[in-house]
Amino acid sequence: MPRIGLFGGTFDPPHVGHLILAGEAQTSLQLDKVLWILTPQSPLKDRSGISPSQQRIELLRAALHNSLGFELSLVDVNRKPPFYALDTVNLLKEATPDAKFFYVMGGDSLKNLPSWYKSEELVRKLDGFGVYQRPGAEHDIDLLDRELPGIKEKVTYFSAPQIDISSADIRQRILEGRTYRYFLTPGVYELIQSRKYYR
Repeated sequence: MPRIGLFGGTFDPPHVGHLILAGEAQTSLQLDKVLWILTPQSPLKDRSGISPSQQRIELLRAALHNSLGFELSLVDVNRKPPFYALDTVNLLKEATPDAKFFYVMGGDSLKNLPSWYKSEELVRKLDGFGVYQRPGAEHDIDLLDRELPGIKEKVTYFSAPQIDISSADIRQRILEGRTYRYFLTPGVYELIQSRKYYR
């Protein structure tokens, strides 16, 4: 029974911090595969200023090129909004009913999980959660388990090097003409340069 990690985001652009985090999750949860789920628009974020999906697909393909066990998923791109995690999980489970699915997220997202769409059902549907505990994003797992019964036994915490990189910072650096080359894989950097993205 394959173990599949679900790593969602807008990835605007995808950077080495994303790759490191996904790699640590893959090892810690013993995942056969990590699906990078490109979200056209998060239900919890402002929709303004997000790059076109096709641009981000192109950059993600470059970022994941030759990455063992990482795969781009267009499950959200190929359907109509809103893009709730539960709907994404249901579609993936229908497509691969014999797999176990593990949602990869940061500790801050876990803390906010009760506010997600039909979060109790999401917890029931998933086989586990791989949680990267960011500094300053501590939470009370027992309190969370009272709000979302069963979450405690499904959470696996993993650590990763503290790399303070964000897609928003990279976009700002590009706008301001500051260095950003080493925050990205060579393929992503070359695409951004040649296509003049984020300018």
